[in-house]
Amino acid sequence: MAARKTTKKPNVSAEELKTYYREMLLIRRFEEKAGQLYGMGLIGGFCHLYIGQEAVVVGLEAAARDGDKRITSYRDHGHMLACGMEPGGVMAELTGREGGLSKGKGGSMHMFSKEKHFYGGHGIVGAQVPLGAGLAFADKYKENGGVTFTYFGDGAANQGQVYETFNMAAIWSLPVIFVIENNQYAMGTSQERSTSTKDIYHRGEAFGIPGEIVDGMDVLAVKAASEKAVAHCRAGKGPYILEIKTYRYRGHSMSDPAKYRTREEVQKVREQSDPIEHVRDLLLTGKHATEDDLKAIDKEIKEIVNQAAEFSKESPEPSLDELWTDIYA
Repeated sequence: MAARKTTKKPNVSAEELKTYYREMLLIRRFEEKAGQLYGMGLIGGFCHLYIGQEAVVVGLEAAARDGDKRITSYRDHGHMLACGMEPGGVMAELTGREGGLSKGKGGSMHMFSKEKHFYGGHGIVGAQVPLGAGLAFADKYKENGGVTFTYFGDGAANQGQVYETFNMAAIWSLPVIFVIENNQYAMGTSQERSTSTKDIYHRGEAFGIPGEIVDGMDVLAVKAASEKAVAHCRAGKGPYILEIKTYRYRGHSMSDPAKYRTREEVQKVREQSDPIEHVRDLLLTGKHATEDDLKAIDKEIKEIVNQAAEFSKESPEPSLDELWTDIYA
């Protein structure tokens, strides 16, 4: 899982480190609970969990500021939580309830929050990439200094619309960070079997877009790379690509048994590269927190997630009238 690091890690305070630990743990516990609710039949349709990839979005959000935008694919619960969307509203959306952030009509794959500048959750592979460039175009037009984080995976990196977007983003010098969340298996095919190049970020060179590889299992490495990319975009230098090497512990979706890789491979990554355990070790070895401190954080997070689950069960289903709202025609 080691990735070539091109950016020096930042010095962070003990409180910042605890914040990253807490945010990653919230995503992990939330996704575990979502998996349980799916197994109980309370979440319908598709459900793609983010377990293992928590450091990616937490590290990137650490470099964002108010007004910055984010857009991603269907593996999106972690992104919602990292940008501050309410866990109860997210979970209620997963269960299709009225209290959900899209009123129960979007489900796992199609959630939005105008307040938090989160623009989905998109089910068509790669479709969010041109939309992300459009969000960045709006920021440039308004001259508001905003940056858009446009997330997509290693599988989507082979979509033609991605490169059309690279071209336009480069021509117009758009303030967009293209974040390739490379979990190495796309839907179920390894990168080695599906992609002609070892590193994907190099593809930006044809359009004059700089980029780098980042260790996506290290939240501090992601934060450092994100700060560099954000500074590039805010300075008016155009788009930037971050290929973040990460790993998902579950299958592509809840219906995927993930037989294309061994249990031993997954366990090895968990033992050697888990992003939450890495920060936990930093806190303990640096004497920034005790075991009791971390147990208290875990207890607090579990209570938040349990409350979100209860809210999602108790919230009523949307009324039939809701079917006719928020539509174009």
